[in-house]
Amino acid sequence: MADRLLEAVTAGVRHVDLGRQLRVGMPQSPNHPQFWHTLPRRHGDMVRADGGSAANDMITTGTHVGTHIDALAHVSQDGRLHGDADATDSCIGGKYVEHGVHTIAPMVCRGVLLDVPATLGVERLDGGYEITVADLDATVARQGVAIEPGDVVLIRSGWSQLFEQGQPYVGGPSGVPGVSEAGAIWLAERRIHAAGADTIAFERLAPGKGHGLLPAHRVLLVESGIYIIEALDLEQLAAEAVHEFTFVLVPLNIFGATGSPVRPLAVVSA
Repeated sequence: MADRLLEAVTAGVRHVDLGRQLRVGMPQSPNHPQFWHTLPRRHGDMVRADGGSAANDMITTGTHVGTHIDALAHVSQDGRLHGDADATDSCIGGKYVEHGVHTIAPMVCRGVLLDVPATLGVERLDGGYEITVADLDATVARQGVAIEPGDVVLIRSGWSQLFEQGQPYVGGPSGVPGVSEAGAIWLAERRIHAAGADTIAFERLAPGKGHGLLPAHRVLLVESGIYIIEALDLEQLAAEAVHEFTFVLVPLNIFGATGSPVRPLAVVSA
């Protein structure tokens, strides 16, 4: 029997890279260890008898740096993880066995982009702007897409246009746009598999408040078992008005970790 997926790939596909390049000094949440890359051996440090030489690398990084996915172990509420797991007991031997990132299966599923700035007629949303349920409903209606159970929904705010500027992307005094509790409940009611955004914390950060309160994380990770993907680059998808696509994401298989850097792809017919 012919493999329909293989036939589609053979017929021609292209991808849009939704991940940010990992670089020393890139903007990130101040709550996580920074990404660092160095070369402990460079060409010429050791030369073989035949004149050959090799270089190698070392990286250190937090797992919630750059484009990354939050495992269900990332957030607890009143001492409980998703499924009422005990947050303390789940950390066996310093690893989150029950809800660590190693439990996230590779994703090959339907992706939906919700381009909120396009709906509101702006280039990007203002810092601290709350993406409301009305905004989400209006975007779904304008784009003519339906959100189905098991989808991965990516919400564009346009904030990633500030990524190369560094600190302005982090927000701080300006705040960062995103959904709040109501928007997270809207997503959870649609029984999606994962939600992502082009911002550093997925949800709205109020001006000057930083990461003090994160109700959308509670609703999605703890109450609903929905993964969160942060710091996506959604500008090319938006520019091409690609609102539906095959979404591909594979976390690093790190046993017991609370998250993982990822390089997600949107795959469409060529």
